[in-house]
Amino acid sequence: MNSTSTRSGASLMAEAGQAMQRGEVAAALALIGEAEIAEPRNPEVVMAKAVLLRASGNPAGALAAVERVLAIDPYHYFALLSKGALVEHLSGAQAASKIYRDVLKIAPSPERMPPAVRAQTEHARQVVAADQRALEDFILAKLKTSGETRDLEAPFRFQESLQVMLGKARPQIQQPLFFEYTQLPAIPFYPRDMFPWFKELEAATPIIQAELHAATAQLGDTFKPYIQYPAGAPVNQWAELNHSARWSTLFLWRDGVRQDEACRVCPQTAALLASLPMAQQPGFAPTAMFSRLDPHTRIPAHTGSSNVRLITHLPLVLPGPARFRVGNETRPWKMGEAWVFDDTIEHEAWNDADEDRVILIFDIWNPFLSETERVLITALMAAKNEYYRTAGGAAS
Repeated sequence: MNSTSTRSGASLMAEAGQAMQRGEVAAALALIGEAEIAEPRNPEVVMAKAVLLRASGNPAGALAAVERVLAIDPYHYFALLSKGALVEHLSGAQAASKIYRDVLKIAPSPERMPPAVRAQTEHARQVVAADQRALEDFILAKLKTSGETRDLEAPFRFQESLQVMLGKARPQIQQPLFFEYTQLPAIPFYPRDMFPWFKELEAATPIIQAELHAATAQLGDTFKPYIQYPAGAPVNQWAELNHSARWSTLFLWRDGVRQDEACRVCPQTAALLASLPMAQQPGFAPTAMFSRLDPHTRIPAHTGSSNVRLITHLPLVLPGPARFRVGNETRPWKMGEAWVFDDTIEHEAWNDADEDRVILIFDIWNPFLSETERVLITALMAAKNEYYRTAGGAAS
């Protein structure tokens, strides 16, 4: 009987390591071969064989061994990383980048990697990034020279989709905090032609501006901080703006309740809003407000409560540059131009000007909901509110 046949794979691997240190590659490979016979389903034994084959100048054999490791354990990180490196050596960076992209999806945190593996992982990132740049340049060049696409101006969602394909942007999803209605599209900024009443709203900008100033004069400074978390509540990204007048509001409707005093001094604005398809949900919507943001103030990234309603913005006071991001798209506000967006997609705002910025904000029904769905959603919201009110708690 062969004296090595009863030895464990671990002891054989240890001997193989000693042989490698002495420069005895053939002996090390023979010992690893015995270890593989002793423990054929041990991925570490087969991985050691791959490492030895690569070190001995046999990358094709090493790649075959790595494939056997992955047949045993498809998520063996070092084997996947080694496969990418071997394919890069044999077939070039472009072929390896496809493997490296998948490897990076399951990469552990850097602090959990040995230095050598961390360096190999960083190399993989660089190969993928270079390949993405080359792919982007190639695609754009093809689009510019193709007879079918040469003279076309790419819409934003085409450009965004290209960036997502290249891994330079991520797909945007709805993340409602309160209620998600299924099968509604995730559209960051909705097309203007879906809202024929924009023309009437935008034409009323001077009237709304005048009533905003009248409300401030008649009611005093009734703007109150928009963010008001109670003491002890986790404020997360709102720490800077919690109970701060830097972002403040004057409500015309709040959680479905008409604010009579504010509407009294803004009668034309209130009448216009009442004529629009504002969401009607007792205890929840509509909300309509003048939103004031201090100079050089940022509203941090966040998401809204439900995709059954969308948010309308109409700028009223724009003393200078002010920006708004929804998903991957950032737009400047422009006087006299409204927009509608889905606030369950991550969004944030900046007032880069030296004076206050004021926007009229109100919510409307999502136009993809039928009238039947609106009635049912309204009843659902009312029932939920009643349940928690009866229980003595608060709906969430």
